[in-house]
Amino acid sequence: MFYDAVPDPYCYPGTTVLKNRLQLQTQAELDAFEHDMTAQRFDEPLPSGRLSVAHYRAIHKHLFQDVYPWAGRYRTVRISKGGSMFCYPEHIPSEMQRLFEGLARQHFLAGLPGPLFARTAAHFMADLNAIHPFREGNGRTQLVFMTLLADKAGHPLKLDRLAPEVFLEAVVASFQGQEAPLADVLAVLTA
Repeated sequence: MFYDAVPDPYCYPGTTVLKNRLQLQTQAELDAFEHDMTAQRFDEPLPSGRLSVAHYRAIHKHLFQDVYPWAGRYRTVRISKGGSMFCYPEHIPSEMQRLFEGLARQHFLAGLPGPLFARTAAHFMADLNAIHPFREGNGRTQLVFMTLLADKAGHPLKLDRLAPEVFLEAVVASFQGQEAPLADVLAVLTA
C-alpha cells in the first residue's frame, strides 16, 4: 500500500524549499541567504531571558527572523529525519514546558561537577532535540541555548573545540537513546 505525500505548508508548492522572506525558491539560494542572515544575528547580543521556554523561542526568533516569518513559533507539521519521527506538533507545547520545568527544578545544572554536568546537559539536549520544536533551525538554536546554559552553570563551552561532524553524530546517537557520545562531546567542550 502506498501513502500519499502530504504537502508541507511551510514549503513552496511542488518543492521542499521553505517559504522565506525573500521568496527564494531554490535551496542553494535559501541556504546562502539563511547562512548570511543568521551569521549576522550570531554576532549580535542574544535576547536576555531566564533559560525558559519563552527565552528559547526568543533565541530562535532572533537567529531566524530575517529568513522565516514563523521564526520563534512552534511548527505545526509532523517531521522526521533519517526515518526517525520527531515529537508530534500537538505535543510540542506540553513537552517543552515539561522539559524546561525540569531544567529549572535542577537549578539550570549549576553546581554540578564537570562530568555530571556533561551527562545531565546531554540528557536535556537529547530530549530537546527529540522535541524539535521548529520547522528549521533546531540544531543551531540548541547549540546557542546550550552555550548560555553552560555559562550559567559555570561550565562555559569552548566552541573552538567543536568538531561539527562529531557533534552532529553525537546528537543523532542521542536521539536513538545513546547519550554517552553527546556527553563526551560536552565534556570536551567544557574541560
